[in-house]
Amino acid sequence: MKHLLFLLFAVQIVNAQNYPVSEIPEHLKQNANAVIRDYSEECTIKSIDEMTIKRRFVITVLDKAGDEFSYIHIGYDPTTKASNIKVNQYNAAGKLEKTFAKKDFGDFSASNSGLYVDDRVLFLQPMPISYPFTIEYSYETNTSNTIFIDDFFPLDSFNLSVQKAVYKIVNLSGIKINDKITNTDIAEIQKTENGNTNIYTLGNIAAIKKEDLAPDPEYLAPKVEFSVEKFTLEKVQGNLTDWNSFGKWIHKNLLVPVSEITPEIRQEIASLNLQGTTEEKVKTIYQYMQNKTRYVLVSIGIGGWKPMPASEVSKKGYGDCKALTNYMRTLLAAAGIPSYYSIIYSDETEWKFDENFPRMGGNHVILMIPAETGNIWLENTSQKIAFNHISYRTRYRNVLAVNENGIEIIDTPIYKPEESKEEIAARINLNEDASAVSDAEFRFTGGQYDLVLNLLYLKNNELKDIVKERYLRTKVSDFSVENLSNNRDNAEIGFSVKMKTSDFAKKLGNDLFFPAIPFGGTPLLTSREERKLPFETAFPYQDDYKIEYSAPAGFKFSELPNPMNFSSEFGAYQINFEIKDDKLLVHRTLTINKGIYPKEKYKDYAAFLKKAANADNAKILLEKL
Repeated sequence: MKHLLFLLFAVQIVNAQNYPVSEIPEHLKQNANAVIRDYSEECTIKSIDEMTIKRRFVITVLDKAGDEFSYIHIGYDPTTKASNIKVNQYNAAGKLEKTFAKKDFGDFSASNSGLYVDDRVLFLQPMPISYPFTIEYSYETNTSNTIFIDDFFPLDSFNLSVQKAVYKIVNLSGIKINDKITNTDIAEIQKTENGNTNIYTLGNIAAIKKEDLAPDPEYLAPKVEFSVEKFTLEKVQGNLTDWNSFGKWIHKNLLVPVSEITPEIRQEIASLNLQGTTEEKVKTIYQYMQNKTRYVLVSIGIGGWKPMPASEVSKKGYGDCKALTNYMRTLLAAAGIPSYYSIIYSDETEWKFDENFPRMGGNHVILMIPAETGNIWLENTSQKIAFNHISYRTRYRNVLAVNENGIEIIDTPIYKPEESKEEIAARINLNEDASAVSDAEFRFTGGQYDLVLNLLYLKNNELKDIVKERYLRTKVSDFSVENLSNNRDNAEIGFSVKMKTSDFAKKLGNDLFFPAIPFGGTPLLTSREERKLPFETAFPYQDDYKIEYSAPAGFKFSELPNPMNFSSEFGAYQINFEIKDDKLLVHRTLTINKGIYPKEKYKDYAAFLKKAANADNAKILLEKL
């Protein structure tokens, strides 16, 4: 009897010990804030309109910086139900500390910025007693929406290791399921097939340490994407055997029902008295739409993919990217101008749709309009953005351009560096006491227009602080930013800066010397550690500075620096100095090319930027006569 009691006690102890941190291999702890101990997902497609998913997730959080990895989000909506939710929390030794159930979760809208959102999320944020700690959770979902099969992408963040991950698809429906496996230098996904079951495995992957200019983890880490050839979305069945079949489904089921040209919309168009070319008419309608509407997330109807009706946007004056784009599309249709509702991936790193792998995707919608002078592209969510301008986050990629005949996969525009400029034209008057007075004009176009668009929303003091921090390389005693403007016809933002500085120059006996480039400047990168990751320049650009210096009475410019002109695969740099009419003219340009480069070239890029920065730091001598 004593032996039996001892055995039962021993079994209880063993069952209470789970996932001790000591069992994590040391190489998986390096550069990691958390380690995925055991990730498993089983997706069973029972029919065209029934799918169940079982998920189990065990993660060890090593330090406070990894807390976010322990947060549990379980999404649901009117067609997706969550059940069998179980959560355990263990200490470093693997001893059970807490258990949680569904009642412990908060229940929130899936978006804190949405006005109408029927997607919801159950959320739990465990509170650790000490670090490290481990969270184990599992749950099941059942849904009639079979179009969305989760990607297998466990290494979705920097500073996260994966000890074991398994993804299983069980296909009982008889419908063909396609997969696309993308392996990278980091790891390869193993696939095994057994009848109607496919299993994908991944494991023993050390954390990726975030590095300057590193691309998104989705570019760096392996993943599997899935697509089902026949599906249901909100009780509406569809076909995904090819892009055109899918495009016809989107047009018929998502767009036509919400695109009625009502008498009110016809009256809106009539009131604009449209004249001129297609481009001129589109611009008039677009800027009317911008002035009338504002962005608000609306995620109701077919899984959040169906826009709210154009008539509702017309009446209420708000909508999300889908709704505003479709409203603009409907206004154009009322004016007899065809346009394409265009689904896109918007991100720093460019993502393209695969012409040979049709699937539901994208995270944003814009509008494309064929015109006499070429395609017009419209971003419909901003009241400030210029006509026929889309940001660098939506260039260099393609869109699913939808019409009644299907989908056309069309490339978005690209930038040349000189089309994405930061221009500074400055006049600086130097004084004998080493002070200076300056006024400068700043102008931004292309991708650099996108980077400063937020300035239009700032209060004056906030604007001054940002401009001072970003663009001034000298201390100022008096400073103002004036004439902030946004040219919505030509995608150009400009402002003027007036400043005084008491110690612009330094005294050298009776002479003075001062910096050639007191504005902007070249970004510097560290190259001390051995690079592990490729690096990315998200868009090409050019900084073009023209500075005119006036010397004080009794001084002359002397011993001008040598001009510099050099280039590489990353870009080019040039600086010239010229005396003209007793004034010193400095002209400096820095050009950066777009690209994703291998890690071996990072030191070369850092050296290129350092050489440019050294040239920026040139000093000019003012000689006392």
